[in-house]
Amino acid sequence: MARITKRSEDYSRWYTDVIMQAQLADYAPVKGCMVIRPNGYAIWEKIQRVLDGMFKATGHENAYFPLFIPESFMKKEAEHVEGFAPECAVVTHGGGKKLEEPLYVRPTSETIIWAMYKDWIQSYRDLPLLINQWANVVRWEMRTRLFLRTTEFLWQEGHTAPEAEAEEEARKILEIYRTFAEEYMAMPVIPGYKTEKEKFAGAVRTYTIEAMMQDRRALQAGTSHNLGQNFAKAFDVTYQDENGEQQYVWATSWGVSTRLIGALIMTHSDDQGLVLPPKLAPLQVVVVPIWRGDEEMERLKQAARELTKGWDEAVTFKIDDRENYRPGWKFNEWETRGVPIRVELGPRDLENNQAVLVRRDTGEKITVSQEGILEEIKKLLDDIQRSLFERARKYRDDHTFVVDDYEEFKKKIEEPGGFFKIHWCGSRECEDRLQEETKATIRCIPFDQEPEEGKCLLCGKPSHGRVVAAKAY
Repeated sequence: MARITKRSEDYSRWYTDVIMQAQLADYAPVKGCMVIRPNGYAIWEKIQRVLDGMFKATGHENAYFPLFIPESFMKKEAEHVEGFAPECAVVTHGGGKKLEEPLYVRPTSETIIWAMYKDWIQSYRDLPLLINQWANVVRWEMRTRLFLRTTEFLWQEGHTAPEAEAEEEARKILEIYRTFAEEYMAMPVIPGYKTEKEKFAGAVRTYTIEAMMQDRRALQAGTSHNLGQNFAKAFDVTYQDENGEQQYVWATSWGVSTRLIGALIMTHSDDQGLVLPPKLAPLQVVVVPIWRGDEEMERLKQAARELTKGWDEAVTFKIDDRENYRPGWKFNEWETRGVPIRVELGPRDLENNQAVLVRRDTGEKITVSQEGILEEIKKLLDDIQRSLFERARKYRDDHTFVVDDYEEFKKKIEEPGGFFKIHWCGSRECEDRLQEETKATIRCIPFDQEPEEGKCLLCGKPSHGRVVAAKAY
C-alpha cells in the first residue's frame, strides 16, 4: 500500500491520499468531475438513509424534477440567476439542431420547481407542500477538490411551500442538519445565520451549520433558506386563503451534499487513513482470523463463523479470511478504510475463549471473553461514536479565539488559524475588507450570540455582539 502523506507535511495532499487509499473516489476523465467508488458511495447511502428518514418524519416527501431548466425560468428571479450565472452549464444544441431556447443544466432547482408549484397550488387546502429530491447538480467550478467542490455532485434539495411564513420551516430543517451532523457524523457545528453578503441568492435569510476541519478552516456543512415570497412573486404563485383573498406563497429551500463525506474525512481521519464514526461506517466490524498453517487456518475460519453467529441484526461486519494476504497487511487495509473495530482471533485466543478488539480511533487493544462479545462490541461502538464527537469538539474549542485587535487577528488567522469571535458593525464595507485583506469571511452570526457591546474589529463603530470569522473551504 502507498504511503499516506502526514497532515503536518501537506494537509491537502493528505486529504487526497486518504480518499485514494480508502478507495472512496477517483478522478473522472471529465475535468472537475469525480467517480464515487463503492466504498465512498456506501457512506453516501448511509447519509441518505438517515436524512431521508428524518425528513419523512417531519412530513416531507420525495419527488424528482428535470435536469434541464429553460433559460427563461432562470431569468425570472434576477438575483437568483445573477448568483449562479458564472457556474452554469448551458445546452444550446440537441438532436443535431440548435434549440429554440437554451437549457441550463440544473445548478439548483428552485426555478423549475416553482414553475410546477404554480399549477399545483391554488388554495390554502393545497398547503403545505413539502417536497425533497435526491439528485445531481452541475456547477462549473474553476478549482475542484474531491467531495468538497466538483463540477457535478450529489445532494438533496428540499423545496417547500409552508402553510404560513417560512421561518419556522427553515429553522426546523437546520435543526435536522445540526442533529445529523452532531449525532451521526460526530461533528460539532455552530448553527447560525449568514450575513447579507453570504446568504443564498434570492433568499430573505440563510441559515447555516459551520464545522471546523483539522486544518482549522471552516466548512459550511448545510444550509436552509427562508425564500420569503420572492420565488412565488417571480413565478406568480398565489393561493386563495380561508377568507377568499389571493396571497403569495411562502417558500424555503435547503440542502446538503456529498461534501459531507469530505467533512467526515477532515474532521476525524488521521495519518493512518480514514476514521469513520460507527453510525455512518458501512462496515463497523472486521474479524481477522490469524493462523500459521493449513490446519490452524480451517479451525480459525470456522471459529470466526461461530463467533459471529447472530451478529447480522446488530452490527455490519465482515470476516476477512482471505488466504493470500498476511494479517499485518489486512490490519493496515482495514485501518486505512476506517473500520471502527477490528476483531483479532488467533490460536491462543481460541484456547482462552477470548478475542482481541482493536479500536480504530485510538488503536487501543482490549481482550474480551467470547461470551458476550457482541454486547462488548456494541458498547465499544457507542463509546467510539461519543469519543470522536468529544475529541472534535475539544479541538474546535481549543482553536476558537476571542480577538478585539485587527493586527492580532491578521496574525492569528494565518497561524494557528481557527474560529475567531469578533465584533462587527454589520456593514458590507467592513465585511468586504475583512475578506480582501485576510481571506477570512464571516461564517455565521450564531444563534447563541450573547448581547455584548463592543467595537467593530475593522472600523471601530459600535457592535452589539460577536460573529464567527474564519478561513473556509
